[in-house]
Amino acid sequence: MAATIEYMDINGTRVPIIFENDKRLPLVNMQFIFTNSGSIADVNKSGLAKLSAKLLNQGTKKLGSSAFALSLESKAIHIASSTGVETFVMEVGSLKEEFDEAVTHFTALLKDPNYTQEALSQVKTMTIGSLSAKANDFDYVASNALKSILFKGTVLAQPSAGTIESVKSITLPDVEKFLQTHLTRSNLIVVMGGDISLEEAKKKVRKIIKLLPQGEVTCVKHFNTIKKPEEIIIKKETQQAYLYFGSPYKMTVDSEDYYKARVATFILGTGGFGSRLMEEIRVKRGLAYSAYARVNISNSSSYMSGYLQTKLDSLDEAKKTVKEVIADFLKNGVTQEELDQTKKFILGSEPLRVETLSQRLNRKFMEHYKGFTIGQTEHELKMIKKLKLKDLNKFIKKHTEILELSFAIVTK
Repeated sequence: MAATIEYMDINGTRVPIIFENDKRLPLVNMQFIFTNSGSIADVNKSGLAKLSAKLLNQGTKKLGSSAFALSLESKAIHIASSTGVETFVMEVGSLKEEFDEAVTHFTALLKDPNYTQEALSQVKTMTIGSLSAKANDFDYVASNALKSILFKGTVLAQPSAGTIESVKSITLPDVEKFLQTHLTRSNLIVVMGGDISLEEAKKKVRKIIKLLPQGEVTCVKHFNTIKKPEEIIIKKETQQAYLYFGSPYKMTVDSEDYYKARVATFILGTGGFGSRLMEEIRVKRGLAYSAYARVNISNSSSYMSGYLQTKLDSLDEAKKTVKEVIADFLKNGVTQEELDQTKKFILGSEPLRVETLSQRLNRKFMEHYKGFTIGQTEHELKMIKKLKLKDLNKFIKKHTEILELSFAIVTK
């Protein structure tokens, strides 16, 4: 059975459920995805969304972290919360025969989260320890620095995990308020599948949703990149230079031309060996082991970004080469051979992207979340197959904004 989408009316709130029946394994998976509730909601304190998810992973107040975890482990039940930039996800998975028990535990967690100072302190200590370790992860440092200039003055400029100072400042009332405000019916999308019927799934989900406050419908705010390119250089005791770059990319999340952007950036830098950046920077000039570029298009932002590591004394040449490769790509476009090879890879590797239930459900969720009808991805694959070289190059040459490169560099 292919994935479908239906809507449930819960006390006047219309909640979508994306569902796929799959009887090949006796498993059931359920995700409650709350939109506009990830790190984009960390307006006052960066890291609050992630820390709130981690607190939910500490079990119920009644059982505590250890006892709750043991009760799940004994039944091979998985319950976990996580966040993205725009979403807050609560996931439940189990064997079919234990799914009722899984729902019972999930319900208990929603009713009685472990809102204790002890649990919060434990989560904050682990988070601060992780952030301290990342101070010497120069990829992490450079990546955050790039976002800090691309989205200067906005919530997207903040590290999603927060800073040591912001995490220290988060209180139990902060977490409670965040979860009560964002875990609501109005911003909920349910994704569910496995060895269970749609009617049974809707029956179980309906009872859980009724526990959630209605809340208010909110839309994800879109943030533009800075208008004038900037550069930031961070001095560290390092043996390599870390070069991260980014630029605006004028495309909306629901654009029908997204498939062209996918093909174009695959050739430029997403495709690994054979991509323009890898060919020029690694193969021809030996400046780096790897070099990548990709386009990031979501409801909240649209930009191109990339990175490489190089020798300290090769930094200027590597930076110059990145600019030259992108300028040439924009001016001259791609070749028929590059287009043919990219089509073969994208179309040929498609089965690997839909071989698991989780992959298929996630794809259908993204189609719905971006405003498309179910089946948009299959439509895009057909368009990629038909894509002509002249149309792709015309599309590439329109996006002159990718020349507006900002750089975040970690060097000695």
